[in-house]
Amino acid sequence: MSYVSGKLLGYCGRVLYIDLSKEKTWIRELSEEEELMFIGGTGLAAKIVCEEVDPSVDPFSSENTLVFMTGPLTGTYVPCTGRLAVAAKSPLTLGWGEAHSSGFWGIELKKAGFDGIVIKGSSKDPVYIYVKDSEIEIRDASKIWGRDTRETDK
Repeated sequence: MSYVSGKLLGYCGRVLYIDLSKEKTWIRELSEEEELMFIGGTGLAAKIVCEEVDPSVDPFSSENTLVFMTGPLTGTYVPCTGRLAVAAKSPLTLGWGEAHSSGFWGIELKKAGFDGIVIKGSSKDPVYIYVKDSEIEIRDASKIWGRDTRETDK
């Protein structure tokens, strides 16, 4: 294994948890065992969904958990590794559901010091999540609600 400052290379070792119902955020440290046994975004997302989502929960309810997770190569110089896994209980199969994305989202998440984000609950008002370095906020989104991405990005 390769280590720097006591951390397994490729991992930040932290997952950001956000509970929209309670408007709270917290950080959970990943154990070395989790990093070794549940490799990649899909592996860690599967562990979190299986442990934290009740199998009987309605997939459309606020009790379902949405997990965004990067892998150990995300944010490195290895080609084609700007990937992000997204997982939750699927409304289609009522079991495991996952999708993958590419681009800068996962890389920026790693640069902020997180391997993933776990979103729980639901907000009564439109909100967005702001993450930049160690700054984490649940912000009011009423001014951008209903706008397309071009309008929102201005």
